[in-house]
Amino acid sequence: MPATRHGTHPTRAAPGFHGQLAEVDLRLLRVFRTVATRGGFTAAEMALGKSKSSISIDISSLENRLQIRLCRRGRGGFALTPEGRQVLDATEDLLRDIDRFRDRVNVAGGILSGRFTLYVIDNLLAYGETGIVRALELFARRHPAIFIDMVSAPVADIEQALLDGRATAALTLMPRAQPALSATGLVSETLHLYCGRRHPFFDRGDAPLTPAMLEDQRLIDVSDAATAPGWAAIRRRLTFAASAGTIDSRAMLIMTGIYLGFLPDAFAAPLVRDGHVRRLACDGLPPLVTRLHFVVKKDAGTGLMTDTFRTILDSTC
Repeated sequence: MPATRHGTHPTRAAPGFHGQLAEVDLRLLRVFRTVATRGGFTAAEMALGKSKSSISIDISSLENRLQIRLCRRGRGGFALTPEGRQVLDATEDLLRDIDRFRDRVNVAGGILSGRFTLYVIDNLLAYGETGIVRALELFARRHPAIFIDMVSAPVADIEQALLDGRATAALTLMPRAQPALSATGLVSETLHLYCGRRHPFFDRGDAPLTPAMLEDQRLIDVSDAATAPGWAAIRRRLTFAASAGTIDSRAMLIMTGIYLGFLPDAFAAPLVRDGHVRRLACDGLPPLVTRLHFVVKKDAGTGLMTDTFRTILDSTC
């Protein structure tokens, strides 16, 4: 490099962020947002599908890029710095603006494009050809420029994914009211009580069980989204001795022969056919009903994409 008139070299620009966003910056900011909204590296591992060490490298890279200390981590736990909270607020605004920009370009060009991240409850894909499958087919055929990313997760994780922006939309139960979320009811599902083949009830006759007989049994906890006439009063008399985050894990607990649990009939059908579980008739205990909802965040900025998918869902479900 040539010297200056005074024998010194020209000053190099300091490494870091100078107001120009690159694609890598957006990726790192999305990682940072997930870590911040999940409350730490460990909680963000599953959401991001990355190890803590890989997440730590990303956060360090972003801090070096911005020349800002974003968070404290270590034995004292995870916490955002005041500067980190400002960057998080700016990140949320930036990602919303990007979504709005994409929507406006889609309107102008008449072509939907972008990433459609659809979170679904864990058992949604167990029923073969459904109105939801048909909706996905039509959406993909009509809008080939959209990249569809489907993620299966428990209800609580789905709600958080919607709130922190990882999910564009979701197909899920809606057990709690969330002011920031907008839900459209779709189809309902019926759940009956089942036992495994090693449970004493498996070989009993066809006479219905009485509520008193159920009071001594160990049951698997039921989602707050499940309802039935008189269910609240019946529930108080039952003993819930286990919980299961997914329908598969619930079925596994039932098949131990220790617990009774509720399953959707469509999911349970092959297990009944193969002799693994039996549906139980119960006097005074009507089937539970849950309702599937299409859920979006109200201010997500992806209105055109979600409205298009919702319209297709309305025509198929």
